[in-house]
Amino acid sequence: MLIAHMTDLHIRPPGKPAYRVSETNALSERALDAIAALRPRPDLLVITGDLTDCGLAEEYALLQEMLGRVGMPVLMVPGNHDRRDNLVAGLTLDPRTVHDSGFVQFVADIGPMRLIGLDTLVPGRSAGGLCEARLAFLDRALTEAGERPVAIFMHHPPFTCGIAHMDAIRLLDGADAFAGIVARHPNIERILCGHHHRPIVTRFAGTIAQIAPSVTHQVTLDLTDAGAATFHMEPPAYLLHSFREGAGLVSHTAYVERYPGPYPFVLDADYPGAQD
Repeated sequence: MLIAHMTDLHIRPPGKPAYRVSETNALSERALDAIAALRPRPDLLVITGDLTDCGLAEEYALLQEMLGRVGMPVLMVPGNHDRRDNLVAGLTLDPRTVHDSGFVQFVADIGPMRLIGLDTLVPGRSAGGLCEARLAFLDRALTEAGERPVAIFMHHPPFTCGIAHMDAIRLLDGADAFAGIVARHPNIERILCGHHHRPIVTRFAGTIAQIAPSVTHQVTLDLTDAGAATFHMEPPAYLLHSFREGAGLVSHTAYVERYPGPYPFVLDADYPGAQD
């Protein structure tokens, strides 16, 4: 089973770059084209929030057009830049999406795995949260999974990473309760997030929590206490998660752009260690 995982598209109205610099529409379209061209083809694509930059109806309309060309099922959860009402009205959501208590979440059994999508959006706030209803949804979906391996997808990371301005807007409300639920389920293979616009991995509540890089711009890697909230146009990337029986979930970082190669590993005959 192969899962493509992208995040933080920040789709804008046509002709308007994000923060006047990042051409997020073109960058997102190139990422979607790269995923559509993958061989073997992924079984599905999961997008972990910030589908749009301002949650505008015209932004979702543009994203809907882009997603229509991907040619594979798409599951998604909202991020802090999204608006649930416009998201639901403007996108054709996969039937496995669950409108539980008004949240946009999903439960999908794909091959041997169960995928759970959590809505961590708190309207009007950059930080994320999980209320009692969303925590109950998670606990129920995990219990019903039995011994199936599980991956949880969400926008806001539940851990601190050392980038101060991002740690201030991570998952805050409900984070301890979330950790307690995760710790009770040893079959959780991975917690997969967005929001931070950087590839980051850590141990969390007995499993692995991983943040995907953005397919647009990346947050500046600044681990000082007073780091400013800035971004760089570093190479856009996404994750590919491969699950095989006996091997578990293996995650690869894949860059959107194409680079020179492939080249064969051929040693120069004059190289001292060369073999005949």
